[in-house]
Amino acid sequence: MWYVYIIETRLGHWYTGICRDLTRRFTEHQSSGPKCAKALRGKGPLSLLYCAEVSDHSTALKMEIWLKKLSKGDKKKFVDDTLSCALPHLRLSYAAMNGDDLATTSLLTSAPQQVNRK
Repeated sequence: MWYVYIIETRLGHWYTGICRDLTRRFTEHQSSGPKCAKALRGKGPLSLLYCAEVSDHSTALKMEIWLKKLSKGDKKKFVDDTLSCALPHLRLSYAAMNGDDLATTSLLTSAPQQVNRK
């Protein structure tokens, strides 16, 4: 499985990425170490705003590219479930980070759905 995710920095900037192990990747970003994305170094604490679990690398890349092309306003609409994903039939998840605690709620859907957030 692959994950597409959106992270928010303490400065309010949003970062979109893909990975195979979401917990490990988020921890790498939080650490600001050598495996942290340069765009996120020194900008913590970080918040995981959104993640989607997809079946393959190709789909993850397509969704990442689609998300990166959106304006920040449209990304907010997407995360708030007022903008539909252009890529149907994805297994979507919402994840919220509190320190080292990763809480994930998964759903099987053809478009993003509103999930209760903390």
